Amino acid sequence: MAHNGLNEFVKTLENKGLLIRIKEFVDPTYEIAEITDRISKQKDGGKALLFENVGKKFPVLTNAFGSIERMLLALEVKTLSDLSKEIDDYFYWLALPRRSLFDKLRLVVEKRSLNSWQPIPVSGRGECQQRVHLDPDLDSLPVLKSWPFDGGPSISNSLLHTASPTNSMRSIEICKMQVFSKNLAGLKLQTHNTAAKHFADYKKLGEHIPIAITLGGDSVYSYAAKLSLSSFLDVYSLTGLLKRRKVKLVKGITVDIEVPYDADIVIEGYIDPQEDLIWGGPFGGQSGFYALADWSYKFYVTCITHRRDAIYPAIIFGVPPTEDDYLLKVSECFLMGFLKNTILPEIEELHSPLMTANKSLSIVKIKKEYPGHANKLANALWGINQMLSNKVLVIVSSNVDIYDLKALALIISTLYNPLYDTFIGKGPNDLDDHACVKVGVGGKLLIDATEKLVEELVNKTAERSIDVETIAERLGDKDLHLFAFSAKLLAQGISALMVSIDKTKGLSSRIVASSLVRKLEEDLPKFIVFVDKEVRLDDVSFVAWYVSGNIDPTRDCFFIEVEGKPAPCLIIDGTRKSFSIDSFNRDWPNIVASNAETITKVNAKWERLGLGDFLESPSVSFTGIQYGNSASVK
Repeated sequence: MAHNGLNEFVKTLENKGLLIRIKEFVDPTYEIAEITDRISKQKDGGKALLFENVGKKFPVLTNAFGSIERMLLALEVKTLSDLSKEIDDYFYWLALPRRSLFDKLRLVVEKRSLNSWQPIPVSGRGECQQRVHLDPDLDSLPVLKSWPFDGGPSISNSLLHTASPTNSMRSIEICKMQVFSKNLAGLKLQTHNTAAKHFADYKKLGEHIPIAITLGGDSVYSYAAKLSLSSFLDVYSLTGLLKRRKVKLVKGITVDIEVPYDADIVIEGYIDPQEDLIWGGPFGGQSGFYALADWSYKFYVTCITHRRDAIYPAIIFGVPPTEDDYLLKVSECFLMGFLKNTILPEIEELHSPLMTANKSLSIVKIKKEYPGHANKLANALWGINQMLSNKVLVIVSSNVDIYDLKALALIISTLYNPLYDTFIGKGPNDLDDHACVKVGVGGKLLIDATEKLVEELVNKTAERSIDVETIAERLGDKDLHLFAFSAKLLAQGISALMVSIDKTKGLSSRIVASSLVRKLEEDLPKFIVFVDKEVRLDDVSFVAWYVSGNIDPTRDCFFIEVEGKPAPCLIIDGTRKSFSIDSFNRDWPNIVASNAETITKVNAKWERLGLGDFLESPSVSFTGIQYGNSASVK
């Protein structure tokens, strides 16, 4: 069914037993985030939560899209396969050559069908403007402050609407902004997105940039905006395609920007490009680490409008899995449909495990056709906006199940030759990626685990039989300066060794790796992964998240030379970086976690929340990995 505003989506979720209403008072400062974090990390994402008593007139909805089932309800499809087929068919018909008269006539029909889903402007006021506040006060909204080291309350699950001053191109993108006062917020733009181009155009003209921020409305808007397709496909055209109906748009009250008729809340205002920036943050980031303080544009709010029955939606960013990771997961269906029916037909599947946030690690299955095919594909993927945040790309052949991670690891251990099947590139990255050597630009690692063709067989080396007991004995040497090690994966036939070191003692991963490689000699695995001493090596999923977040492959993925030749083992340094050891000249962020006071408060009120059996705070296992009492490591 169609969801006209969040209230209707809430009713759908409730009718299916997928939502819990919380009537007990819950503080938007820390407590909502802590409760949501516990629920969202349950198997299959837990349930959506509607906090009805938050000290403001608007209830707060969290974890609404935090499962595949709820995403499918939002998109009005039964399975991910249905969604994939629908998107495949769309791009297939767009890309198909039109040779015969029948094909051309069918294209006319298709165009008419596509036109029937284009957004339409509506005169008068929309449901999003049933209440208008020309003396706006951002404090009237239940804006969350999610984590102890956040620089202030921030609005997360919102859509930024801008329009070009020179043509009809509009941009709708996910944004986050910090609230500073009743009518002032800080807004940060990703430089590679369309909104940043609009900003540059207005700055050249010396004019204010009109902006509208929307919250809520049809449950599919957030998904469509998450795809970052504004540069070539209008978000509301995409929404119409997915929903098979037009999106109605209305003009803002104080800005000449169109917004969805059915949005729950609209915040209107402008940026003066001639003004100085404002220092904002830090915030809990999508990666699960803090996005540290940075400069933002001053966003002056001129009007707030909302529905009579408006709901305030919020997404809690933190250590995965979170609601945002499910949004990204479903967006892969669209990305796959676009890629394999347009520029990369050899792609069969793409999978970014939930344990690695924001596509930092992705696995691609391809129909391999020629030598070097994996390298060509990797460069193409890293060149599109939807894969800019990817740092590790594993490419396999079409006979591999990329969702069976253990089987995948065994395939990599068999087919991957570190010296010949490793490629490290460089390109744009997310501005909040803390590990990049330079802000917004970072390394990209390709692991080519495809079946090798005849022309590539010269690169094949003899398989090494590794004696786990011998390795364990050698690693016990105190001169190696290892804090701990785990041969758990080696015992399963996976050629990867995990070790931890204490960098507070001034140890360098490169120096320790050099000694370690020489010590292991013929028992050298294909990978040695370094983490900090606080990380539990028995939790492989956590290690994978920690490492994928902490590396810039141009600095942290390397080989050790032995007797003038690189040893056939890829070293991956997933430790924290510092200036004194690693010549890293920026602050390094802490992991996002609740503080003891918040955890205790939520524990005390748990029975009154109606959430079922008690759930331990995920932050309990993270606090030991935090250093110091701030967003950055001290």
